[in-house]
Amino acid sequence: MKSQASTLLAEVRTFRQNHPDVRYVDLIALDIPGHFYGKRYPIEMLEKVAAGSPLKLPQNAVLLGVQGGLFKIGDYCFHDGDPDANRRLVPGTLKPVSWESQPLGQMLITSDGTEAPIEFEPREVLAKVLERLHHKGIHPVVAFELEFYLFDKKLDNGLPQFARDPLSNDTDDQPNLHIERLSRFSEVLDDMAQTAKDQGIDITVITAELGPGQFEINFGHLDDGLRAADWAALFCRSTRGVALKHGYRASFMAKPYLQFPGSGMHLHVSLYDGAGNNVLAAHQQQPLRHAVAGCLELLPHCMPIFSPNHNAFRRLGGTVNAATRASWGFEDRDACVRIPDSDPRNLRIEHRLASADANPYLVLAAILVGLEHGLEAKREPIAPLNEDRSSGTDFPVEMLDAVRAMQHQPVLRDKLGAEFIDVYCENKRQDHLAFQQEINAREYRWFL
Repeated sequence: MKSQASTLLAEVRTFRQNHPDVRYVDLIALDIPGHFYGKRYPIEMLEKVAAGSPLKLPQNAVLLGVQGGLFKIGDYCFHDGDPDANRRLVPGTLKPVSWESQPLGQMLITSDGTEAPIEFEPREVLAKVLERLHHKGIHPVVAFELEFYLFDKKLDNGLPQFARDPLSNDTDDQPNLHIERLSRFSEVLDDMAQTAKDQGIDITVITAELGPGQFEINFGHLDDGLRAADWAALFCRSTRGVALKHGYRASFMAKPYLQFPGSGMHLHVSLYDGAGNNVLAAHQQQPLRHAVAGCLELLPHCMPIFSPNHNAFRRLGGTVNAATRASWGFEDRDACVRIPDSDPRNLRIEHRLASADANPYLVLAAILVGLEHGLEAKREPIAPLNEDRSSGTDFPVEMLDAVRAMQHQPVLRDKLGAEFIDVYCENKRQDHLAFQQEINAREYRWFL
């Protein structure tokens, strides 16, 4: 503990030396829906926290719904007195915020690693999964890919407007993978990439996707699953901020347009043993088949994580490369679980089902549990799409059905934690019911 405090204190002091104009730092963590909550601390107080002073925030901040409200979930929120819970600073995450009008810093905080971690905090859920895998001698290497849309900064009666091509000042209508789109939007994209790098994120490939104003940015492979999920969360925050600075609105909403592709969160995951050998590649890749079978078995029960809101379910089975059933295949982007072509050292799965607005900590945790379950159960998977285009198993396509499928699944309750499963399912159920409590214009047109 003394060593960690010394490291954190040195990090804060170095930051102050390098950024003397920064007076405040946002201490932030991700809640269940995938939004940041936290507090803005004077830099002097942050130094005291780094030196060992307590850092406490309300425990129930993790339980906030999509709109920031609290739901009655078991004994939480309205029967527990709204207690504080300890948090800690995440080393290496104190970085400058360049997209605000005034100099500012930000730093991740978490309850994992404290004396009483919050069982349903997303980062803590992932931390427990990773710790269990490490005890079993399994070490994941992870890379996230995130798709997002750029819109005009101004909404039109609450509806998004197409991003304007900076060259022609007209709607962005260049085709998929057209390199000219990257050039025309280079100013904002370059700023997004550089800002992410300033946050410590390893940005690699940038792609112009099929939708108007849609792009994808990939991250480097990382042997620290927590940090990989940190990167995804922080990237979403910085990208939104940079877009606003340039006159755009960036969104990771899963399906902003019915007629265009949705935005996904793709994860590449490989597993290694303590000697650095690829676990999936052993014994003529038999562990890979087992791991795929485990992912597909649990996938229908993880849908509230992969599609965390009403809009995310709209993305499934839409235009291109969006699966309608739990499936797998080699070099097949129609599959939920794709096996990219690679040498044995880099053999991995690419999990393609999650929406871009899903919680990255929980998505990674769910995928790893599927892989873990498959390696333990050692079952054969269904036929890959390469052999049978109709291969696949059904999964829920509505939230309430998905919650029912998740809540009592024994493997998930055991490996993700029963308390987390109950809290998460009730949070999703209440959010979905709250979403339904509005009569829209179409409903009046149809039924008035």
